[in-house]
Amino acid sequence: MLPAARLDALLARHADIAAELAAASAAEAIARLSREFKDLDRVVERIRAYRAVARELADLDALLDEPAIDAEMAALARSERPQLVERLAGLEHEVRLALLPKDAMDDRSVILEVRAGTGGDEAALFAGDLFRMYQRYAGLQGWSVEVISASEGTAGGFKEIVAEIAGEGAFARLKFESGTHRVQRVPATETSGRIHTSAATVAVLPEIEDVDVAIDEKDLRIDTLRSGGAGGQHVNKTESAVRITHMPTGIVVLVQEERSQHRNKAKAMALLRAKIFDAQEQASARARAADRRLQVGSGDRSERIRTYNFPQGRVTDHRINLTLYKLPQVLAGDGLGELIDALVAEHQAALLAADETA
Repeated sequence: MLPAARLDALLARHADIAAELAAASAAEAIARLSREFKDLDRVVERIRAYRAVARELADLDALLDEPAIDAEMAALARSERPQLVERLAGLEHEVRLALLPKDAMDDRSVILEVRAGTGGDEAALFAGDLFRMYQRYAGLQGWSVEVISASEGTAGGFKEIVAEIAGEGAFARLKFESGTHRVQRVPATETSGRIHTSAATVAVLPEIEDVDVAIDEKDLRIDTLRSGGAGGQHVNKTESAVRITHMPTGIVVLVQEERSQHRNKAKAMALLRAKIFDAQEQASARARAADRRLQVGSGDRSERIRTYNFPQGRVTDHRINLTLYKLPQVLAGDGLGELIDALVAEHQAALLAADETA
């Protein structure tokens, strides 16, 4: 059974926020209350549905306990009861999921980094395949994708590409993609038909606001330089590229995609905030190593999380031992959702198990 006192407290808080919102006039207060109200709204909707079915089941049981109940009515009630019990169990599970502690960054947009690893040109081509997979998946979710910086491979693909994927809940869906992705296939340049193995690393960072990470301007070294990528004569005439070094951590970011130095600096600062926040989170994760059983993987960039095998047309996620023989669909973006759904479900199951034993 769900804890009634906790459910009552959530319903009461929901009502209080609604009243506070109606009376609020300051923009900051309205924004803060609206965010909390939206988060609670999802939980409250499930609680109300759960309690409605619980009342319906209680009424049915009371009817069956009536000594003078008509035989036909009793038979009808008994036939309805299993469906109600099943519905109640399903709603209870939904409420438990809604009550799980939520990652504060889940609703954020993300900064996606894809880097070619071992494998030379083939690794760069694979990094390009991965980036396009995420780009297509983002499009299916209604999210926007904007490249922040890119370094193309000599035979195509990317040595490295960094992009912003903007959309509500992007981090919640993509955060389990961080790690090493491995590909097994016959390169186009391979005449003997031998299968090669290469790799690319993916990092998914939540977009960080100014209030999340304090950066002292005195700790920054900002250099402007000429863009080194494609762009015709323009790249040789203006110093629009921006490189920012954060002295305390040694983190360096370079953005040169825009013609405007101002826009490149803004993007570089956003990328720097995300990298500093990620470094802090990685340090915290190492300190909480004993709690990693609650995670789908550790988030360690060196961890091999998935293999894409072209000859067999399969994709295997090693963290949850899931293999899908849908390689073209996964790379097209639509099949990736099935993998992400399974990873989210596994993570939720681990959290529920830990909550029940706490």
